[in-house]
Amino acid sequence: MRETEEMADPLHDGYKDEGRDSDELSLDLEVGDIPLLPQGMAQPELIHDPSFSCTPSGFCNWLRGPQPPHVYHIYPWFPRLQAAPARLIDQKFPRKSSKIALLAGGLIVWIFVFFLSLKASVAGQEVPGYGQPVKLSCHHRLWNNATNCGLNGDLCRPFEDQSFAFRCPSGCAAAILLEPYVVGDQEHNYRPLVIGGKPSGQDDHLSGTYRGDSSICASALHAGLVDDATGGCGILHRTGEQKEFLPAKQNGIESIEFRSSFPMSFRLAKEPPSSGSGEAKPIKCSDSRWALFAFTLVWTTILSLVVTSAPAFYSSIYFIVWFQVAMASDPPSMGSIYDLVSIALGRFLPGAFVGFVLYYFCVRHTLKNLDAHWDKTVLWLGGCWVGALNTDTFDRIPISRLTPHDIQQQPGALTALIIVVGTLLAIAFGQAHCYRREGRFFPTISIYGVLVAVVLILVAVPHMNLRIHHYILSLLFLPGTTLQTRPSLLYSGILIGLFVNGIARWGFDSILQTPGALLDGAKLGTIPPKIYPPSLTDNNNLVFSFPDVAPHADGLSVLVNDVERFQAFRPKGDKPLPDFTWTRTNPNELEYFRFGYVHSKALGGLWYEDFSPPATWNADGNFVFPDPDTSGPVQPEADST
Repeated sequence: MRETEEMADPLHDGYKDEGRDSDELSLDLEVGDIPLLPQGMAQPELIHDPSFSCTPSGFCNWLRGPQPPHVYHIYPWFPRLQAAPARLIDQKFPRKSSKIALLAGGLIVWIFVFFLSLKASVAGQEVPGYGQPVKLSCHHRLWNNATNCGLNGDLCRPFEDQSFAFRCPSGCAAAILLEPYVVGDQEHNYRPLVIGGKPSGQDDHLSGTYRGDSSICASALHAGLVDDATGGCGILHRTGEQKEFLPAKQNGIESIEFRSSFPMSFRLAKEPPSSGSGEAKPIKCSDSRWALFAFTLVWTTILSLVVTSAPAFYSSIYFIVWFQVAMASDPPSMGSIYDLVSIALGRFLPGAFVGFVLYYFCVRHTLKNLDAHWDKTVLWLGGCWVGALNTDTFDRIPISRLTPHDIQQQPGALTALIIVVGTLLAIAFGQAHCYRREGRFFPTISIYGVLVAVVLILVAVPHMNLRIHHYILSLLFLPGTTLQTRPSLLYSGILIGLFVNGIARWGFDSILQTPGALLDGAKLGTIPPKIYPPSLTDNNNLVFSFPDVAPHADGLSVLVNDVERFQAFRPKGDKPLPDFTWTRTNPNELEYFRFGYVHSKALGGLWYEDFSPPATWNADGNFVFPDPDTSGPVQPEADST
């Protein structure tokens, strides 16, 4: 590997004499030559590199780098081979207009093949008797959580006598809870939300019974209906109120036990038996994103090898990667393909503008006059795909969000953070060394000084929390890649891919968020209500009284078996809240109770404080409160995100 001054390499000069440089082979679409950071000028030979010194003046002089600066440039291995694809295009299409038409035609072909294949993969999957499968994300549930489903779960009806076909994407085994979720008297986190599902053995065509708030696709994986690598389809039957959701460990997922009743449940099935056969055949349905990605990967590789103009290459790859992510690889959770097109186009215009700014000030200086097209393909394009497929690459790192709350509670997050920070520091020192040799250390560090100052100002904003999304990380790190070295090619590609993934999938989410939005279903840290022992009339009936309701609360809510069964608001005057009378759903059955304060919003609606730890009403009539010394406040419900 040789990265040195352009004027100091006779082999490279010979290569350019025999062939044609990247500007001659390419569409000459460069726009200006103003870098984000001052560029050093290449000189024929190195005159003086100051020695390292511990004195302040000597250290600063050393940081200024050699005089004249050492400007990095990547020279290709096997230059004739690397230039062969572009030379072939240049021979067959010598005119600039023909090259532009060829590039435009290639993009049009990709658009037609990609979108027609995507539409055919959805429209062609009909399940007899059920129509087209409903497209689900890995986190979709019938029962969102107790408070969102309202009193008695009425907002999540119907509970039974409804069936539909569904389609799951691949990779749902990694869809786990990211906040504590209470099931009965147990709290679960960082595992798939699958409750029950133990096979009954009575009907081979149906799975076991799952509680209604189980993740559908994770349950389908647990039941063996779909494959984690390819996704798949199935049929869901709502089966109403059930009890005794027994656990089972199968197909790599261990389900959760719940030994009481729940108003909604479901079972999963394969395709109904075909005529003349009693055997149920699996529905032929799979996630097409990897097939589409393989096609797109081949197409972008060809473009990378034959398009030698930096702006033409960058804009083409940016466009293709954007729609691959937004429509197939990591699309938003939307119903139809037309919804995806609408969202992708709506986010593309601002994303394209920012992408142009990133190219003009950062990426251009890494790709400009680059003759090593195989290096560009493997390092920059390969890195771009690694970043763009963030869900399948960096999301495997056990850090869900860069917030103190998540890092403290997620297993392995602190260790992973230390490794990531150590890696970034090593990369930063390597890049700083190269910037010193190019004489650009102080201009570069001044840019990052401004960025750090901006971040510190944002941290100081009252009543708001800083949220560093991965597209923000790309914006922060890309100015440190304006070098033409092989490591910088890789870093630049990864960061552009991360930026595209962040915006195409989630949009320009705010860098400042309110504490409530940042918690996203997590515990608020509030103190739950003080509850007095109930009055037991017999083993199946009890009455709660609430004489002491906190002055700041508007009312109180009671969850029974993770379903909201009681909601009362403070009456006028000094009257206490009405009593809560409850009769067991099923006689002599174990039941769980949680209590939490309710608040009214100024513009309508409700929000809930943390619910208390579960209290247990045993089958023998004994009511057992949790030990306050060992149990903290428990949230109402947490979404799996």
